[in-house]
Amino acid sequence: MPRTLSDDLLREVPILRSEQSVGEAAQTLVEQGLPALPVVNEDGRYCGIFGEREFVAAVFPGYLGELGYAGFVPHSLDDDIEKRSAGLADPVGKHCNSEHVDVDEDHSDAGLAETFLHHRVLIVPVVDSDRHVKGIVTRKDFFAALVGRLTAP
Repeated sequence: MPRTLSDDLLREVPILRSEQSVGEAAQTLVEQGLPALPVVNEDGRYCGIFGEREFVAAVFPGYLGELGYAGFVPHSLDDDIEKRSAGLADPVGKHCNSEHVDVDEDHSDAGLAETFLHHRVLIVPVVDSDRHVKGIVTRKDFFAALVGRLTAP
């Protein structure tokens, strides 16, 4: 079987638990230097992604996500954000992206590219047949490998 572009891109990463707090999960993201991490439920099965985008949605007022333009919103949202800081204690499972944004261990490069293109995610978890996370592929790593493959002499 020919090697795929993404064969060497799988990264083992810390896995977030759905009951973990948003604050703790965000700190793990910062420590890892990654834009997002997979989230598992109480059975250890993949249930979503929590990352920078989900964190911003958890701590900023909910109406911001509904606006098409925020130019009329006051420059400082400190009061609103302070009120939302209680959201740091929320379980990460409440705020994770639960769209189907994972691939199985036999994924193709085309399947991985399709997931990145259609779901606006920065990581794609790779899961086994029991939905346990084996690692992630980052969009940044996939992009670099693709550029390398296409521009190699």
